[in-house]
Amino acid sequence: MSENRCSCNSTSASSGARETVCIDTNRVLDSCRDRDCYENVRVYLSNAGQEIIDRSAATVRVECARILCTHIDVDEIQFNRGFYQLNTRFYIQVRLEACTGMGRAQEFDGIAVLDKTVILYGGEGNVSIFRSDPEINRCTPWCNNTRTTNLPTGVVETVDPVVLGLRVVEHNDCNCPCYCACTCEEIPRDLLDQNAFGDLCDPSDGNRLYVSLGLFTVFRIERPAQFLVTATDYSVPDKECTPAEPANPCSLFRNMAFPTSEFSGVGRNDKDDTCRR
Repeated sequence: MSENRCSCNSTSASSGARETVCIDTNRVLDSCRDRDCYENVRVYLSNAGQEIIDRSAATVRVECARILCTHIDVDEIQFNRGFYQLNTRFYIQVRLEACTGMGRAQEFDGIAVLDKTVILYGGEGNVSIFRSDPEINRCTPWCNNTRTTNLPTGVVETVDPVVLGLRVVEHNDCNCPCYCACTCEEIPRDLLDQNAFGDLCDPSDGNRLYVSLGLFTVFRIERPAQFLVTATDYSVPDKECTPAEPANPCSLFRNMAFPTSEFSGVGRNDKDDTCRR
């Protein structure tokens, strides 16, 4: 069995010789991509935002939308061994603008919530994994490790949603089908505090705001795995660092490359960053 062992022989940094090394990384077992259109997604507002749409419903528009965070659950499918269900909830900040009179525009934010569920193959495993962690149980050094289960890891990649439409609906209009993944009470308090949303409200007699969103996503399932790979020693870069000269900012500016792509329009990212202020 010696031929299957990882090689731990060291080589000199200057030789550049190749060797077979063993690495511990994550292996992608299954993945998928999707595009989803969510129509009439309820946007929850603060009291101040609710007053604006009650007063200026006809002038509201969406500036942008961005994903604040996601919550991912991985659940094993009982009657289909090796397959897992990824339940993902997206919390989305929607920045809006309304004309409140005298030609003045006022910005306000809301939160929309989307749910997405996919099924992927994640393999099987019956081991418990322990990793040393010196930051845990400092008073009990005999137990300084963390334990993880044999569930695989779910990963979601996405871009900020595309805003496709907006509707302000009066409270007595029952003809608008609503996509409501949760109620405003279910939105995590920590998320609201971190983004300065304040308290959300859900009045029974006020106008309601709905948006239609398009979302591109990639889902994958990973498990820890060990691989034998061919590697070479790390080489020290030849390029020297360029020091900044605080006393001569023009010298630093002259050393910068001219941003040709910004003027040609090729390869530019025209994404609006107003949500990131």
